[in-house]
Order: sequence, then C-alpha cells, then structure tokens
Amino acid sequence: MTPLDLAGYLIAGLMTAVALWRMPAALWGDEEDRRRRALWGCYAGFAVALWTKTRVVRIGLNDSPVTDLAVLIKHYTATIAILAILSYIVAIYGQYADEGDVPRHVRFARLIQQVAAKASVATLVLLTVLFFTVVDRSVPSDRFVADHAGQWGATLYMSVFYLYLGAASAVCAYQWALATASAGMRHLRVGLGMMTFAMFIGVGYTVSRTLFLWVSVVDRPSETFALDFDEITEAAQVVLFAFFAVGASIPALSNVRRRAKLWRAQVRLHGLWYELMTAFPDQPFEPPAPLLRELTRFDTPADLRVDRWAADIADAVEKLRHYVPDALLPAAETAAGAGGREQAGPLADAYWIKAALLARDAGASAGDAAAVGTQHATDQDGEVAWLVRVAAAYRTVTPERARQILESSSAAGKEQPA
Repeated sequence: MTPLDLAGYLIAGLMTAVALWRMPAALWGDEEDRRRRALWGCYAGFAVALWTKTRVVRIGLNDSPVTDLAVLIKHYTATIAILAILSYIVAIYGQYADEGDVPRHVRFARLIQQVAAKASVATLVLLTVLFFTVVDRSVPSDRFVADHAGQWGATLYMSVFYLYLGAASAVCAYQWALATASAGMRHLRVGLGMMTFAMFIGVGYTVSRTLFLWVSVVDRPSETFALDFDEITEAAQVVLFAFFAVGASIPALSNVRRRAKLWRAQVRLHGLWYELMTAFPDQPFEPPAPLLRELTRFDTPADLRVDRWAADIADAVEKLRHYVPDALLPAAETAAGAGGREQAGPLADAYWIKAALLARDAGASAGDAAAVGTQHATDQDGEVAWLVRVAAAYRTVTPERARQILESSSAAGKEQPA
C-alpha cells in the first residue's frame, strides 16, 4: 500500500466521521439544525465518493460487470454532494429581504439557486450517457485519468464533471471568502478560512486536470508522466478534503463544550428525575428510561431534554407538597445543617424530596400544600445547576435517614397547638 493509498483511507474515514457526527443535529435537531441538513448531505456524499477512491473499493468496483463502476459512482455522489453544498450556501447567504439594497453575494447566491439543481441533473444525465457511449472501458482501470490520458472520450467525460466541480468550487470559494472577511468570532473565521483555502485547491485541481487531459489528446504523455501527474493531483485533493473537513468542523466544535455540559447534567440529574418520574409516571412526555437509553435519544436536543427534566422535577416536588407536613422543611434544614456542610442547602432539598416520597409511598393522604424550599435561581441555567447539586446530595441520602427526618417532622407537627 502506497502512502497515497493510506492517505485515501484516512481522509475517507475523517469525512465519514464528520458526517456521522453531524447527522443527529441535521436530521433530528431544531429548525436551525435542519437548515444545515444540506451541509450534512455534502459530508455524506463526499464520504461515499472518497470511499470509492480507496484502493480496495475502486479495484473491486472497477473489476465488476460494469467496468470502471467506481468512477461513475464517485461522480454521481460527488455531484449530489456539490448540489447539497450549493443549497446550503443559498440557505445561509441568500436570506435577505427583497426590499432595499441586496448585497452582491446574495444576488449571486440566488442566481446559483436558480441554476444549481438543473445543472446537477444535466451533469448526471450527460455523465451517464458519455460513460456508456464514448468512454473506452474495454479494460478496467486503476487510475482513471492516467489510464485514459490521450483518449478523447474519457477527456470529454471528465471535462463535463470538472466543469461542474470547478464552477461549484469557485462559487464556494467566493462566498466563503466574503464570509471569512466579515466573521466576528475567531473560530468561525479560522474554519471558514480553511474551507476557502480548500475550495481554491479545488479550482486548481479541476483546471490542471482538465488542461492535462486536453493536452494529452494532442500530445499523448508517457505512462510514467501521466501516473505521476495523477498522483500529485490526487495528493492535492487529499489536502483539499482535509482542510474542508477540519474547517467545517471548527465552528461546530464551539458547541462541544456546551453539549458536554448538558451531557454531564443529564448524567447527574437522571437518578433524581428517574425516581420522581417513577412515582409520577404521568408527569413526563415519555415513560422514564434507564440512563443509557435517555442519553441515546436523538429525537430531542440535549438542552431541551435537560429543561424538561428540570420542569418535571419541579412539578413532581409541587405534587409531593400535598403529602407532607409543614414541619418537614425545617426538619430537613436542621438535619442538613447539623453537619456544618457547605452543601446544606442542596442536602436539605434532597432530604425533603426523599422523605416526601417515603410519605407518599406509605399511603399518606393528600392535603394542603406544605412549605417547600425557596427558589435558588433566577434563570433556567441557574435552576439546572442547583438541581444538579440537589441530585448529587440525593444520592447520599439513605431511606433510613429520610424516614427519621419524616418521623421527627410528623411528631413536631402533632406537638404544635391547634
């Protein structure tokens, strides 16, 4: 296996990893994520195209009953991927009001929107016709461009594809260069800059290969020169996709920290939420599931799920207030403060919740709402942070300790004058 073959496998794996990483947000995310579905389609299309270029796959397909099938599949998937990325560019850079001055790059994006789909269909049809009519496929090829250098049929076929690919690369380079210049955040500027550089490589790749093929028709090169040229341009394309994959991932990496924070919040809240939802199964939208199942639900974004859990816990606490005496709150606070802990507040809430669940499970009759701890947060993030601390304390509360607190509060309630 040559270094170029190894690089082909690595870049195909990288693009596949990016496509898999971005798939949940593109398919099951919110409206803004769904708008990025076109970009994910580009990742997926190029991942398939890159796998068809790897040595094992391309030789297997090229030696199939349809000679050089890997070439056709590669160009089909690449064409679809290019259409997807052009659609994404229109969606991102073409959304301006029709009234007033419309920036030049927006007018350009709208023009692309009008012709991209038709150009893609025409390219696919023309490639298919040329592939099965004028391309010499009498012998399976390994390196299509090098093996067919000097053949007018293959030159015409590849020129159609390179015209489409080169035009799309130029459009992307133009739009992303403008976006890079106006990007305010550093990570976004770096990512767009890498993607712009990748597209400039793409333009050079298509132009050089087209010129090589047409010059070869006039003056056929030696087999060694053709193979060397093919390998050099293939290496440039590996660099292209490396910059594209990494550059496209950098802006998304800014959300990794927040997603990791939400993932940790789910892990820490699950025990408390699961126990409360088991006690009140009609409370959540779906029956509570084990932690692994909850973490692998891709139909709901993590931030929305954490917010729902916080609301579910608050609603369950509100219901539990009807099963306990008013004296439970001071009893829980006294027990939590007895150890002089810094976590006295969260521990008091944990004691209260555990004791209230025991009272309800023991068959306590519902009555007036008892006192409960005051709100410790002013916004949703603060509430989640507080509940995470309560959930951590809750894991340390034993049923015996909660029962003692409940009994002491019940006794204190009976001693109060009527």
